[in-house]
Parts: sequence; structure tokens; C-alpha cells
Amino acid sequence: MDKNSNVLSDPQEFIDYLNSETKKVLDMFTSSGGDDIFTQFTQSWTELTTRSFEDPTVWIRAITDYQTAQLNLWQSLFTGSTANVEPSRGDRRFQAEEWSANPVFSYIKQSYLLTSKLLNEMASNANLSDSEQRKLEFYTQQYIDALSPTNFAATNPEVLQQALETKGQSLIDGLKNLLGDIDKGRISMTDETAFVLGENLALSEGAVVFENDMFQLLQYKPLTEQVTERPLLIVPPCINKFYILDLQEHNSFVRYCVEQGQTVFLVSWLNPSIEQGDISWDDYVGEGVIKAIDVAHDIGTADKINALAWCVGGTLLASALAVMAARKDNRVASATFLTTLTDFSDPGDLCVFIDEQQVKRLEDKVNNAGVLNGRELATSFNMLRSNDLIWSYVVNNYLKGQTPPPFDILYWNSDSTNLPANMYTYYINKMYLENKLVEPNALTICGEPIDLRKIKIPCYFLSTIEDHIAPWKGTFKGAANFKGNVEFVLGASGHVAGVINPASKNRRHFWTGGEQGKSADHWFDTATQQEGSWWTHWNEWLKRRAGKKAEAPADFGNATYKAIEPAPGRYVSARID
Repeated sequence: MDKNSNVLSDPQEFIDYLNSETKKVLDMFTSSGGDDIFTQFTQSWTELTTRSFEDPTVWIRAITDYQTAQLNLWQSLFTGSTANVEPSRGDRRFQAEEWSANPVFSYIKQSYLLTSKLLNEMASNANLSDSEQRKLEFYTQQYIDALSPTNFAATNPEVLQQALETKGQSLIDGLKNLLGDIDKGRISMTDETAFVLGENLALSEGAVVFENDMFQLLQYKPLTEQVTERPLLIVPPCINKFYILDLQEHNSFVRYCVEQGQTVFLVSWLNPSIEQGDISWDDYVGEGVIKAIDVAHDIGTADKINALAWCVGGTLLASALAVMAARKDNRVASATFLTTLTDFSDPGDLCVFIDEQQVKRLEDKVNNAGVLNGRELATSFNMLRSNDLIWSYVVNNYLKGQTPPPFDILYWNSDSTNLPANMYTYYINKMYLENKLVEPNALTICGEPIDLRKIKIPCYFLSTIEDHIAPWKGTFKGAANFKGNVEFVLGASGHVAGVINPASKNRRHFWTGGEQGKSADHWFDTATQQEGSWWTHWNEWLKRRAGKKAEAPADFGNATYKAIEPAPGRYVSARID
């Protein structure tokens, strides 16, 4: 069909065409580790079918209940009575009035929900091993979400109504959005034309004072006449870009730190290309984190610095601190870890992508390519919240023809980074599969056998209660391996929103002061809930370790490390696109 033909002359033909084109882009976006969700679903259900012969009554009972519910649904359709099948709490897909007011679409919705319930119940009763059970339940839910009637034009009353009201223009616009995203190779989650780094994102004034083949080091301009003696070094994750910590003035963690009188240095990681696939975990630790500590310490005037890191940046910082402890290097006074796993015994929802078979298959692919493509990594994370981060955009962008509104965090989320093959395969094997970081002397990094128990500096651990990437009970367990004074804080919300919670907005809450040395649940039961942002609590903690006040530096860098270019620098601007 010609995309410029008259839509209303044969709307069903156009809907069929749009559905077929949508399927193409969905195939592109619903893959993980080389296997799409339908392949994984089939494999998981094959296992379930085999196991079902051990107790077929589970199947019989589930199917009988399903048939009874479907019969009741049919009766309600013809008698006009109200059926009782409703979406679960938080499911926003069926909020439009048409899903309830129109008997046909009400039936479609409820039949889908009944079938979803049947599949989920059968999956939950599979009685597989823990890892296989989680994979089965995850891919069953992915399959259910993918086949929702909301995802297809012909079975979504909102899409059909909008097409009528716009005389087909919404379908034309949706096709344009779809073709544009196919060209980009990813779903547009925000209006990407609304943001430019250095103009309305990554705004804090600063300069690049050092760079190598691993990173650029940014130093930010003071906003106070006096600053604390010990500078703060921030190590962001090398997955995605650093500017999640420096979005706009009202929600910039970097700006907040500078406003509190901190001299802030920040690592801006290189976005590696295929030619840089040999960069190793040791390189990230030695030529990355430890080198950044060297430069920040040399530019600063105090004997020590403070360090803060997030997610995999925190795992790198922990590795670096263990190396420094082995070398009797005590230049870091304190460390802050934001949603950081160091004990990987419970990797949360990511475990569905991590077993020996899947890792080996992906490892071969990554080694051949030289890098783990950032788009594939982003898709895996998005699948953990597929209705919010995949299917809602499919419906709004492609079926309704809407342009997503500007949203800084989603712009950052779409700005993916690659990971070098060497570093990634070490990380996924030694941390996730083998959990070697918590074993004393099990890993040798930068020539040093490392032991987290030798890290005896004060540490602040911030986790978030809804984190599906670094589950808080896992981060709590890992924090117990650090032998200095450990402050554990649990924030509300998830992996990103729980961290980027500006103090000025005074939103959400956090828990502190639980009894340590026992279980995570015991800590939570004994903790105190406090209103507002964890930023202020952390700032008070850091002040006690930041040293005396000193005159704010007038220039960036020093005689050895001079300003190279203004922040945010070149490295952060390199996009996969």
C-alpha cells in the first residue's frame, strides 16, 4: 500500500498495513541476547508442558476455571449484565471509556484479561527450578503484554475513534513516526529535537581538565565563595551518559553539590566503538577510576578526596577502592554508592537474561561485534517495564500518530552507550554468573588480589525500594562486606527516579537508621521513615567528612592539568546513531 494513498477510501486496508509495519518494528525492539520474546516464551512453555505431566490436575483445574469464566463473560455480553474482569492495579492500558461502554470492546478486553490470568496462573504453578521459574513467568508476561488488544489498531477503540475524528490523519502521522523510528533503530520516547547537550541539558558550568582513551574528567565552577577542603569525585555508570546527574537546573545533582560548597569533579566515560572492544575491566578501574582519583587529588589541595558512584560505576569504584586498600593507598576519605550491587547473588529481574546458556550465546555475539550495542542493552532494560517503556509508545506513536512530549530523563534513557566486549564479558561472568567480587582474593584486578573487607572508610549506601535493576536487599547484603562505618539509606521509587529526587521539590520519602548486622527485612522494620529527598540527609553526612572551608578556586585545573574544553565535553556527545 502506498503510504500517501487516501486512508479513508479503504481504512481497513490501511489498518492492516499499519499493523504489519508495526510488527516489523516490534520484532526489532523485542529482542534480548539474540532471542525474541516469542522464542523464549515457546522454550519456557515447552518446559512447562513437559513438567505438567507430573500433575495434570493443575492444567485441568486452570482450564476449567477459564472456560467457566469465559462462559460467564459471554452471558454478560448478551444479557447486558456487568462482568467482573478488571485490569490489575496500575494497569493503565484500558482506562478509556470505550473499553467499558462498548460491549464488543469490553468483551475483547475482558477475554484478553481472562486469558492473561490463565497463562500467568499456569506459569506460576509450573514448579520449576528458581531460575527457570523466573524466566517462565517473565517471558509469559512479555508474551501477554505483546499480544494485548491495545497494541493493534483493529482492536483498539481509542485508535479507531481518533482515526475517524482526524479523517485518517492520525494513521498517516503514526506511519511517519513508525518509519522514522525504523530508520533510527529504536522507539522514540520523547521529542528528541527539544534537547541539546550544553544548551538545555548538562548545563552546569565547568571544563574538561583531563582526558585519555577511557574518559574525560570535568571540573565544575564553584557557586559559593568558600568550598570544602576535600573535593568530590563522581563516577557515573558507563551504561548511558553522565548527564542524568546534570539534567536541568531544577533537577541537577551536580548543581546541588556545587551549591553546597563542594568542588565537584565528574567522570565522562568514552562511548566505545568497535575498535575499542579490547578495553577491559582492569582498564576501567586503573586507567578510569583510579586515574580520575589521581587527577582530582592532584588538583585539590587536601590530603584526601570523597567519592560518589552510581550503579555499575559503584561496582567499578568498589573494585578501585579494594585495589587501593591492597596498595595501602588511603587518598579516598569516604565513598557513596547509589543503587550499587557488589553482591550479585540476587540480580533482580535481570536474572531472566543471565544464565550460562544465554550468556555464552551473547558473549559469542559481542566478541564478534567488538562491543555490546547500547540499543540491545537498552531494550533489555526496557523489557523489564515493557508496558510503560515499549508498548505505550507503540500505541501512542504509531497507532495514534502522537509525538511524545519533551522529557529530559527519557531523552537520557534513549542516549545509549556501547560496552567493550572485553569489559562486558568479564563483568557478566565474574560478577553476575560467578559472584566473585564478594569472595576475598577471588579476583585479581590491576595486579592486586582484592578483598572488599579491606575497605574501611566510611560508606554511604543509597538504595531504592522499587529498584528492579539493583534490588535493595541485594545492595544491603553487599554493604555488609565493607568494614568501615556504613550508613544505609533506602529511598522511595526506583533505580532512576529514586536517585534523581531534588531536595528543592521535597518529594517522596526515605528510610534511615535501621539496625544493621541482621537481615534486610529486620533493618526495614527498625528503620525510621523521613519525608523529602535523601539528598539533604546525604549532604549532612558528607559535610562531616569534607574537611575545612577554603577559598573557592578561581580557575579550572592547575599547572599540570589545564582546561581543555568547556563542559560537558566531546565524549558525552558521541551517540550510537
